[in-house]
Amino acid sequence: MEKLKSSLKSCDKNIITLLGIAVAIVVVMAFITPEFLRNRNISSMAFQFPEFGILCFGMMICMIAGGIDLSLVGIANLSGIVASVVIISMGKTQTSIVIGIIVAIIIGVFCGLFNGYLIGQLQIPAMLVTLCGGQLYTGLGVVITKGPAITGLPDSIQKIGNGSIGLLPFALIIFIVIAIVLNFILRCTVYGKELYFMGTNPLASRYSGINNLKVTLLTYMLSGILAAIAGIIIISHYGSAKSDYGSSYILLTLLIVVLGGVAASGGRGKVTGVVLAVIILQLISSAFNILRFNSFIKTFVWGLLLIVVMVGKAIIEENLIKFRR
Repeated sequence: MEKLKSSLKSCDKNIITLLGIAVAIVVVMAFITPEFLRNRNISSMAFQFPEFGILCFGMMICMIAGGIDLSLVGIANLSGIVASVVIISMGKTQTSIVIGIIVAIIIGVFCGLFNGYLIGQLQIPAMLVTLCGGQLYTGLGVVITKGPAITGLPDSIQKIGNGSIGLLPFALIIFIVIAIVLNFILRCTVYGKELYFMGTNPLASRYSGINNLKVTLLTYMLSGILAAIAGIIIISHYGSAKSDYGSSYILLTLLIVVLGGVAASGGRGKVTGVVLAVIILQLISSAFNILRFNSFIKTFVWGLLLIVVMVGKAIIEENLIKFRR
C-alpha cells in the first residue's frame, strides 16, 4: 500500500515536470519562429497526434500490468484493412461504414485476447508474444491487400480523420473521450485497482485472490480495441489502408508512455501523464517540421530521448532508494 501511495506522489511530480517541459517548448519555439503559434500549425498538430495518442493508451495499460504491447501498429493496420475491405465490398454506404468499424473493433478484440492468452495462460514473455504477434498481424494485412494500399474509401469515413466540429477535429474529440473513459476505468473500477496491484507485484496479487489471467486478458483486449480505433482514424486520415502505415509509432508510443511516467516494471502510470507526454512529443515533432529536420534525424532523436529518459528515471529511482535508507 505504501508503494502505491509513493507511486501516486511520483506521478504527480512527473505531471508538474511535464507541464513545465511543454510550456518551455512553446516559449522557446515562439521565440525562434512566430509560425509555431499560428492557427494553421496548431490545427495541424490537433489533427496529427490523436491516432498515435490512442495507441499510447494501449501501450500504457499493458506496461502498467507489467507487460508491453509491440503489436499495436500491426493490429491497427489489420483492423483498418479489414474495415476498408468491408466498406468497399458493401458499396461504401453509411451502413457499410458502421459495419466496417464494428468488424475492425472485433478484430482488435480477437488480436488482443490472443496476445493476452499467450501471455497470461501460457506465461510466454509479453515482449516475445507481441513482437511476433505484430509480425503476424502485419503479414495478414499484406496477404489481404497483396501489397498495395486499398484506396477508394468514401468521403464520409475520411471525415473521421480529417473533419471537425467547429474548431475541434473529430479525431481529437475521440482522443479526449477515450482519455476520460480510460482515466475513469483505471481510477474508479475494480479492474483498475487490480491492474495496478498486479503490475506492482503479480505474485502478491495472485495470493490476494486476484485472477491474474482475467486481468491480463482484459488488459490486452482493451489494448487491441484501442489499436483498432487508432486504425480506423489512420485509414480515415490517409483515405486508404496499408499494412505498413505508422511504422515508426511503436518507438514513439514507448517513448511517450515512459516520458509520461509509466513504469517499465509495471504498477505505475497515469492517463494525465501520457496525455501531456503525447502533447510534448507532438510539439517537438512540429518544431522539427518547422525547422525542416528530416525524418531520419527525428527517428534518431526519438530513440535517443527514450534511452535518456529511461536512464534518467533509473538513476533517480536508485538515488531515492539510497536516500530512504
